[in-house]
Amino acid sequence: MAESMQGLHRTCRCAEVTTEMVGKEVTLMGWVAKARNKGGLVFVDLRDRSGIMQLIFENGSIDEEGFAKAGKLRSEFVIAVTGTVEKRGGAVNENLATGEIELRVKDLRVLAEADVPPFPIEENSKTKDEIRLKYRYLDLRRPDLQRNIMMKSKVAMLTRQFFAKEGFLEIETPMLGKSTPEGARDYLVPSRVHPGSFYGLPQSPQLYKQLLMCSGFDRYIQIARCFRDEDLRADRQPEFTQIDMELSFVDVDDVIDVNERYLAFLFKEVLDIDVKLPIQRITWQEAMDRFGSDKPDMRFGMELHDVSDIVKDCGFGVFTGALENGGSVRGINAEGQGAMPRKKIDKLVEFVKGYGAKGLAYIAIAEDGTRKSSFAKFMKDEEMDALVKAMDGKPGDLLLFAADKTKLVYDVLGALRLELAKQMNLLDKNEYRFVWVTEFPLLEWSEEENRFTAMHHPFTMLMEEDLPLLDTDPGKVRAKAYDIVLNGNEIGGGSVRIHQDDIQERMFEALGFTKEAAHEQFGFLLDAFKYGVPPHAGLAYGLDRLVMLMAKADTIRDVIAFPKVKDASCLMTQSPSQVSEAQLHELGLDLEPEKEEKEEE
Repeated sequence: MAESMQGLHRTCRCAEVTTEMVGKEVTLMGWVAKARNKGGLVFVDLRDRSGIMQLIFENGSIDEEGFAKAGKLRSEFVIAVTGTVEKRGGAVNENLATGEIELRVKDLRVLAEADVPPFPIEENSKTKDEIRLKYRYLDLRRPDLQRNIMMKSKVAMLTRQFFAKEGFLEIETPMLGKSTPEGARDYLVPSRVHPGSFYGLPQSPQLYKQLLMCSGFDRYIQIARCFRDEDLRADRQPEFTQIDMELSFVDVDDVIDVNERYLAFLFKEVLDIDVKLPIQRITWQEAMDRFGSDKPDMRFGMELHDVSDIVKDCGFGVFTGALENGGSVRGINAEGQGAMPRKKIDKLVEFVKGYGAKGLAYIAIAEDGTRKSSFAKFMKDEEMDALVKAMDGKPGDLLLFAADKTKLVYDVLGALRLELAKQMNLLDKNEYRFVWVTEFPLLEWSEEENRFTAMHHPFTMLMEEDLPLLDTDPGKVRAKAYDIVLNGNEIGGGSVRIHQDDIQERMFEALGFTKEAAHEQFGFLLDAFKYGVPPHAGLAYGLDRLVMLMAKADTIRDVIAFPKVKDASCLMTQSPSQVSEAQLHELGLDLEPEKEEKEEE
């Protein structure tokens, strides 16, 4: 039977008890992590969010009724205990903060009994994700998950503290706004008051924060909830949290400066790690040429080599064909992997096919300098020598090549570089390597829509010197955009915004928008800009991804209290779910046609 807490007050949490408190009386409350009945002694590990305290129940220290209750304790019972802190009688547990002490209990109350949980509540659980997420409230009792969630809370608190000192104002922006389909798909909310009309849940507070700059608030910050109805991906969530900011009267360097100091402050306070400032900057083009990715992992080398000039006249048709079609030939040197078995190389070929490659050419250099190659018969000896030299190939190395359209070559070798780094154990989770990637392309060509689309959004400012290219060669225009990348993950990104009417108009033209279409979607922002808009810029971090890396977690689900699974559903609450006909009727929605189609099927 559950007992009441009447008259009982917790004095501290489990792991807040220290050796200085030996001899003192404390009251603790929490969950039974483990109970061991040794006959005349009962040992219990009591768990709360701070950690674990060992309890000892002994006849004589506690009355008979209390000792009998202690003997019946099972995992996940909720209990309150009062007792005296003692030095441990047995061996010290160095894995626990409270490993030198225990609590000799004189009073026990069972506040709630518990069924046997469907899986063990333990760190680094091996239980299937589906079961853990169905019982997420139990999964969240695991100490490792609790540490992650507490770290996220600390990051949010420190973020507010830092930006408040820097003169930022925390301002909330609406959840129910106008749907702006440029970008990812919006989640739509039907309006009962305006039948047939819909709100869009925010993909980001972008337009509102720019309006706040028009309103003169100058420095805005918000820890904002955002929603994107994106196609299914393993580590994407339909709702997520951004650390969102916007600043007036600034350029690129100002935004980067305040954010470098923020990251240094955050990593020192949370992880006691010194981030070396200034953080390295590379352009988007350099990132692609060196790493095949606009979010390069800088913890290891294995950079791309462009060997197009070396092989342009060779006899290997795969290389020359790619070059004749305007592509390139590039390679990476997997140092020390020259003895890789053929089966393993074949697996790498299959891996890159998943990224669109037709195949992978290779040269394996043995320790004695002899070579095995998939294309040697098409090359002269001197051509092979030149190729190996261009790749810095040494005895014991494995040289891998991709030849195709340059964008595809980047994708293939960028992914292959990371895959090899995993296989070669080059990715150290204890190392944090930041890099700014700057000067992104302003526009990218969409085959689907047969027009240029904004790589970031339509309000991104271009590099002033590239303005003439906007009409003649839009694909070559660089943006005043910047991403902050950590260990191969983009943790934040932003840009300087367009604040001049004439440039914004030309940007819309380049995107294929008529004046009417632009006004229909963004009229309220364009109208606001007529009344004096300051130069402004901003940046937003993905809070979940940032904390995931800081916590060394494997997925963002491990830093979100109640995450969705890959198909955007919640296994615990069984949402999304159907709603009543009455609710649909109130909203003016009719699902009948779909029902009839299913009946016909």
